[in-house]
Amino acid sequence: MSEITVNPFRHAAYAVRVHAGDNAISNLRREVDRLGARRPFVVCGQSVAKRTNLLERVHEALGREPAGVFDSVQTGSPETAVLEGARMAREADADLIIAVGGGSAVVTARAIIIMLAEGGVPQDHSTKYPPGQPPISPRLMKPKLPNILVITTPTTAATRAGTAIIDDETRHRLEMFDPKTRPAAVIWDTEALLTAPADLCISASGSLFSGVISALQAPTLNTMATADLLAALGLLVENLPGVRKNPADGNARVNLCAASFVYNRAWDTGAGGSALGIVSALAHSLDTRYPECSHGAAYSILTAPGMEFNRPYNPTGQARVADALGVREPGADDPEAAEAAANAVLGFFEAVGLPSALRDVGVTKDSIPLLAEDAMTDFGLHRNVRPIAAVEELEEVLRTAW
Repeated sequence: MSEITVNPFRHAAYAVRVHAGDNAISNLRREVDRLGARRPFVVCGQSVAKRTNLLERVHEALGREPAGVFDSVQTGSPETAVLEGARMAREADADLIIAVGGGSAVVTARAIIIMLAEGGVPQDHSTKYPPGQPPISPRLMKPKLPNILVITTPTTAATRAGTAIIDDETRHRLEMFDPKTRPAAVIWDTEALLTAPADLCISASGSLFSGVISALQAPTLNTMATADLLAALGLLVENLPGVRKNPADGNARVNLCAASFVYNRAWDTGAGGSALGIVSALAHSLDTRYPECSHGAAYSILTAPGMEFNRPYNPTGQARVADALGVREPGADDPEAAEAAANAVLGFFEAVGLPSALRDVGVTKDSIPLLAEDAMTDFGLHRNVRPIAAVEELEEVLRTAW
């Protein structure tokens, strides 16, 4: 592994409890009582409500019926669903939100919490992008309801402070940020995790793998974040292929949730998406405009082309990935190792069955300019290690990925 400079860094920890393993959901009532809640409100999607026994297990674990259930979470967390969920939670006089499901349930629940406290419409609270100026994120100061997560996938959304929903009219992302919406408790129940199809688990893990690869390339990576990122990478490499080979392996899914947790903890220690901000920006554009393209597929398609685009500006960071994956050839310099890293990343995605080209998910060449234009107003793009001067640069990356 390349030497990591001991740069100054700050770790901001927050209080969260994690319960993992068989019947971990049995801890739900204890956590609700600890938070002093009397009217918990459940947020989930139709697949959880109709195709699993998770609502029954939540009711059993609580020892009572929840104050209400919003079961209309949709992929991507569209604005209308968020506002309807907030209306129902308000009418139920909810004092705690329980999200049950994957990333969309988690994000929708956070957005509901924000809307309950802040009022108005999501556009009032979302990041603004003044032309030629840095993005502006409003400070959302009002107290927020606590939340608990019963997750079904290893989503990176679980312990984040950011929330992005879709504007139904423009199909653009509305990005809101409030650390007070982070969960008080997270439950990795083995049976709950096994309710998700293998493809969904792999998709969530694919975006996680891209995030870890991106963070390992950070020019100012510090030792504490590096330790968490290497742990996350090891858990991914060891466990993700097994989800495809043995979908009933609950331990592998719990381990992938652990990878997601320590990856997010690395973010709280200064790791971030600056090394591949272009990838997150384009991926957000892609899976927003093409809902049939999963989150993981968007990242599996765009990570290697994004690395190629950034390589002249960050060969040392990308070579660090080659070292972590064990693919640097003896005597290879950093640019050569960086190329090997991108090839290895692409190979890993393909090995777990994720797509590697835009055409594989139905994207036409004619749609490339629109995808690029959408990405120009994504927060991640403004942190990319290689400055983006014009939309045409994004179009070129997309053509490479096509």
